[in-house]
Amino acid sequence: MDPATYEVEAEIEASHWWFKGRRRLFRDILQGLDLPKDARILDVGVGTGANLRMLRDLGFTNVTGIDNNDLALEFCRQKGLGPVDQGDICHLPFPDGNFDLALVTDILEHVDDDGLALAEIHRVLDRGGKAIITVPAFPILWGLQDRVSQHKRRYRMVGLVDRVKSAGLICRESFHFNYVLFLPILFARGVIRWFKPNLKSENQVNTPVLNSILTGVFAFDVVTSRRLSPPFGVSILILAERPSP
Repeated sequence: MDPATYEVEAEIEASHWWFKGRRRLFRDILQGLDLPKDARILDVGVGTGANLRMLRDLGFTNVTGIDNNDLALEFCRQKGLGPVDQGDICHLPFPDGNFDLALVTDILEHVDDDGLALAEIHRVLDRGGKAIITVPAFPILWGLQDRVSQHKRRYRMVGLVDRVKSAGLICRESFHFNYVLFLPILFARGVIRWFKPNLKSENQVNTPVLNSILTGVFAFDVVTSRRLSPPFGVSILILAERPSP
């Protein structure tokens, strides 16, 4: 991502409605997996530490974070969210079967070869190990945030599921989320594209009142999206598993 995008994310991720809602969704899934607190967990593409903070708050004690961006790693270290190390999702510096869980959240869209990245996730997971995978959905939503985040693509559900299966993983669950705000976000990105405001990130389009409202809306969204499995949404989540013998 652009350095300015990391700076904005580092400043707002603890309180911004999107990051808060996404962490709530991940917490619900993690609690359903009933992992021991010493489970071996890998956070791929730590960004500025949103997942690492969540895992720490949930009491997990054996968490490893990697990112290929030095600025992202520095932000995590400044926040005391280590250990974090340099690493590439397409060439993970870990032995086979090393983790019980991998968080692969909004990282596949950044890499040229997402098939190789998923194959690496399969390799480092232990038998029966799980991966929580999220990506941005629907090319029609391409906008400023995709550009400043240096995305390569947005996904459709069928194509993503096929990629996950091709890597040897089983799709245990798949659904769209952030569906309630799909049309408002589509409209807002059209406005930004038309008027070209001077923004480092879409996350700057916020106020305390708006953040409070959208926090409530997104909380409803992440609670209902798994149950309703809507046919559209701003993002896709897949819970994948490396098959057991």
